[in-house]
Amino acid sequence: MILGIESTAHTFGVGLVHNKKILSNVRDMYKTESGGIIPMESAEHHKRVAPEIYKKALEEAKISEDKIKAIAVSNAPGLAPCLHEGVNFAKALAKKLNVPIIPVNHCVAHLEIGRSVGAKDPVLLYASGANTQIIAYAAGKYRVFGETLDLGIGNFIDKVARHFGMGFPGGPEIEKLAKKGKYRELAYSIKGMDVSFSGMQTKLQQLYDKGEKVEDLAFSLQETAFAMLVEAAERALAHTGKKELVLGGGVACNSRLQEMCQIMCKERIEKTKYFCPERPLLVDNAAMIAFTGEIMFNTGISCKPDKVEIKPRERTDQVDVSWR
Repeated sequence: MILGIESTAHTFGVGLVHNKKILSNVRDMYKTESGGIIPMESAEHHKRVAPEIYKKALEEAKISEDKIKAIAVSNAPGLAPCLHEGVNFAKALAKKLNVPIIPVNHCVAHLEIGRSVGAKDPVLLYASGANTQIIAYAAGKYRVFGETLDLGIGNFIDKVARHFGMGFPGGPEIEKLAKKGKYRELAYSIKGMDVSFSGMQTKLQQLYDKGEKVEDLAFSLQETAFAMLVEAAERALAHTGKKELVLGGGVACNSRLQEMCQIMCKERIEKTKYFCPERPLLVDNAAMIAFTGEIMFNTGISCKPDKVEIKPRERTDQVDVSWR
C-alpha cells in the first residue's frame, strides 16, 4: 500500500495505490478570481488543507493508516514553497508511521501513469502549466526530444486569459470560448521539435486590445498552439520509432488537443496507438505519484525521511530511471 502526496504547484493531493490499482485520488486546488498563482499563498493553501485531504483519501480507500508501507512524494520540479509543504507533510507522516519515503519526479509520474491505461513504451506529449515537453525512454533515462523555448503551454494560455480579464486557471474558459470562434492567422513558431509561445502571446494581447472578438482569439490560440504540439509529437514518434502516444498534464484535458492527437495517430502510415488517462490522472494529482512510487519501491528505491530534499529545477532527463 503506497500513499502518494502531490504539491508541486497549485494542487495539494493525496492518493493511495495497491498493486497498480488506484484506491483513492483526492485533491484540492488553489484558485484566484483574478491574476495568476502566488507561490506563498498556494503553499499556505496546501498547509491548510493537507490534514483534511489526507483523511478523505484514507476514507475513500477504506483503509487505516497502519496499512501504508511507504510514502511517495513529488519533490521535483515545481514551486519551492509548494514543494516544501508537501515534503514536510510527507516527512512528518513517514516518521509517525515509521515508513520510508520515495522521492518522485512529477514529470516522470505523468509518463508512468500512462501504464495504467495500457501504454508500454510511449512518447509522452506533456502539456501542463509550467512544462511543455516531448518525452520518451531511451538508454536509461526519460529523454526530452522537444520542449518549449520560453514558457509552458498552460502558463501561456493563463497569461493570455489573464489579459482577457479571466481568473486562474484560464484554460477551461478559453476552451469554452473557442467553440464559438473563427480562425485568424497567428505566429506559428516551431524549430525542429521545440516550440515557442511568447510571440503568439504578444500578438493575441495586441489583437484583444484592438477590439478583436475574444471567441476568435481563443479559437485561433488553440488551433495554432495545439498544431505546434502535435507536429512536434509526430516528429518524435518518427525519430524514436515508437508506436504509442500518451497525453499528460493539465492542458491535455482540452478536448480539442485530444482530438488533434487522435487524428494524427490515426493518419500516420506507421500505426500509432493513442492513450489518454482520464481527467483526474491528467491534472496534477497524487494517484500518479503513488503509482510511480509503487513501481520504484518494488525495485528497491526508497530512503529515510530526513534524506529527502526538494529539487525545484530538476529536469526530466536528469532522473536515473533504474526501475525500467
